Amino acid sequence: MAVGTARVYRGSVKEFPGFDASQDAEALYNAMKGLGSDKEAILDLITSRSNKQRVEICQAYKSLYGKDLIADLKYELTGKFERLIVSLMRPPAYSDAKEIKDAIGGLGTDEKCLIEILASRTNQEIHDLVAAYKDAYERDLEADIVGDTSGHFKKMLVVLLQGAREEDDVVSEDLVEQDAKVRLRGAIRAGLGLDGPGALVGSGAEPCASSALIWVLYTPLHPSPSHQDLLEAGELKWGTDEAQFIYILGRRSKQHLRMGERLLLQGSGSFPCQGLVPRALPSAGVPCVPHKSSWGWAERRGRPSHRDTLPVCPEGMLAPLLAVPKGLRGFVCSPPAVFNEYLKISGKPIETSIKGELSGDFEKLMLAVVKCIRSTAEYFAERLYKAMKGLGTRDNTLIRIMVSRSEIDMLDIREVFRTKYEKSLYNMIKEDTSGEYKKALLKLCGGDDDAAGEFFPEAAQVAYQMWEHSALAKVKLQGTVQPAASFNDDGDAQVLRKAMKGLGTDEGAIIDVVTKRSNAQRQQIIKAYKAHYGRDLMADLKSELSGSLAKLILGLMLTPAQYDAKQLRKAVEGAGTDESVLIEIMATRNNQEIAAINEAYQQAYHKRLEDDLSSDTSGHFKRILVSLALGNRDEGPENLTQAHEDAKVVAETLKLADVSSNDSSDSLETRFLSILCTRSYPQLRRVFQEFIKMTNHDVEHAIKKRMSGDVRDAFVAIVRSVKNKPAFFADKLYKSMKGAGTDERTLTRIMISRSEIDLLNIRAEFVDLFDKSLHHMIEKDTSGDYRMALLALCGGED
Repeated sequence: MAVGTARVYRGSVKEFPGFDASQDAEALYNAMKGLGSDKEAILDLITSRSNKQRVEICQAYKSLYGKDLIADLKYELTGKFERLIVSLMRPPAYSDAKEIKDAIGGLGTDEKCLIEILASRTNQEIHDLVAAYKDAYERDLEADIVGDTSGHFKKMLVVLLQGAREEDDVVSEDLVEQDAKVRLRGAIRAGLGLDGPGALVGSGAEPCASSALIWVLYTPLHPSPSHQDLLEAGELKWGTDEAQFIYILGRRSKQHLRMGERLLLQGSGSFPCQGLVPRALPSAGVPCVPHKSSWGWAERRGRPSHRDTLPVCPEGMLAPLLAVPKGLRGFVCSPPAVFNEYLKISGKPIETSIKGELSGDFEKLMLAVVKCIRSTAEYFAERLYKAMKGLGTRDNTLIRIMVSRSEIDMLDIREVFRTKYEKSLYNMIKEDTSGEYKKALLKLCGGDDDAAGEFFPEAAQVAYQMWEHSALAKVKLQGTVQPAASFNDDGDAQVLRKAMKGLGTDEGAIIDVVTKRSNAQRQQIIKAYKAHYGRDLMADLKSELSGSLAKLILGLMLTPAQYDAKQLRKAVEGAGTDESVLIEIMATRNNQEIAAINEAYQQAYHKRLEDDLSSDTSGHFKRILVSLALGNRDEGPENLTQAHEDAKVVAETLKLADVSSNDSSDSLETRFLSILCTRSYPQLRRVFQEFIKMTNHDVEHAIKKRMSGDVRDAFVAIVRSVKNKPAFFADKLYKSMKGAGTDERTLTRIMISRSEIDLLNIRAEFVDLFDKSLHHMIEKDTSGDYRMALLALCGGED
């Protein structure tokens, strides 16, 4: 038997206590009568009532005054404010129907509006929308959309319009694998080269099959229609792979598609865990769910069986570790749902394949569907951010989302927004809008998260989920520069010599050789050049090249350790210190890389790196750098007990713990520094999760709020590197090129140092974070041979 609780309300607009529809109708009538309108009174009343209460106010207004309230509001108000207020007065389904009618009416089609609404609504919301459209316009919504769109874009919209997504909360392992392979087969037919399996947690691990384990949460998914049925379904007679792809993303349950969790309990019989790594559960009776939750128990009634079930966690959340009732011992394992199985099979997230294989509106629609399956709140947070960033505001999008989500998940959207963009939705609205329009939007937003400085009670689970994704989904890191096939070091040496001798230099030939060889191959070219010509290749390149191109090419010819050592030396020598370079390199390199840097530094400058860092920095910042320079970070697996203790130290140091220890301030700071500088990345991910659970705060925001200067920047760099290192570098690359001027030192340094490690991953994060490709930004922000070389390292357009 499953025991659970109802999901907690996550909207920002609640029903008004002591509501009186007639009284409110009279207040609105008085606000609009005579010359001018009391806009403040109108917005204050309407934004503080639920949609159900607003509908009752409309009815009471009609009864009292024989007039249509929406018509009067349209007459009295103007512009964006009028559109926002009128949208709030319509029932949600009728508001969506009006948006879609506007999107397909007249010249052109607003495909983004169609995508947003149809990709994000639940089955019931879709059914209500279709009925409202028919009632309001006496037209068939499907027929109108079919008449206004085309191709696979049209077909996917029609599938979504059926509102027939499966709503099972269980995940069938066999069907997961089948769906992932169907998608993969389509990719292969499209001619894609696949780089082999990715590195999900558990891949390569020994199966944890045991006679003491059984599945508790298991029920077969309803059988799907046959492929023949699908292909014979009237309009759906397109290619087999496309049909299956559209069916899977348009009809499968969200739980089936995204990652879920299963509980393995001690029992009888044998069940293979299919290579997934189990995590020990806490002791009986000690729940580990952060704050209030809607997860329940599988009650034990004698021997557990496949009929004992656990309710699934709320949409967009990952179930954290669950406590086990007394008498049961077990593990939590994360089985692959379709997206994760696809990642394991293809070595890339499904979003990457969609971007590579599809185009235009169909690509945008499929990406929106995937994003909404993963997290609807994150999808809308991103849409809101893009609506307000840069010059101008997309007011239609801003109004539509603020109205439609205000009674559904606005609190979750706000929290994701702040976590992802490091600013509150409230403040961005405040900066980007004005007048009564701004006041109404801020009322719908419901609060300023920056002012509060902490998570909402349940929305901490959003941040918890981000760390869970980081801990479980180990995506294969890939560089853009690979070893050249049929490599000939002597031949390359001859090409370089020819490019540099005589009058003038063939920069293109140099770029072509240097950027298309791995670093190990470049070292062989240096030796071949010396043997063939008795000359120093580095010296010749330095003589023939100049400016930014020279720095880039010479940097590529050094070994990674030599290059990092040189950058560190430049950062500490002379007047002033470039702390940002010290932080970037020392906070992101692993033990082996740090050891190689120390050796290269000693060899090149006849000094110990640790000594130079000590003499050029001071205080806690010096202690951080010296600790990192030791290259002594643990490399073992996570330890949940230790993670809890470490989280307590972090909380006490940042003054967020409910109870403090007897440790002195200096002792706490020392332990805090030691945790961040010496714990393994898997361990730190669990520490930061425990920190959220313990304090209701995100560690990065807490550090930013309670620390300052270089110490803050160093700790934030470590946290971001642990969370998502490619995203950390994507952010630094973006900042090096945005605005007036280009920080070529940072741009060059990152493009060189990450080209053979994770630049392909950085490119993907860049597009996701900034809605533009790294290739495009380099092309726009640089010029000449320097640009040509950078684009060659970038490796392609996304």
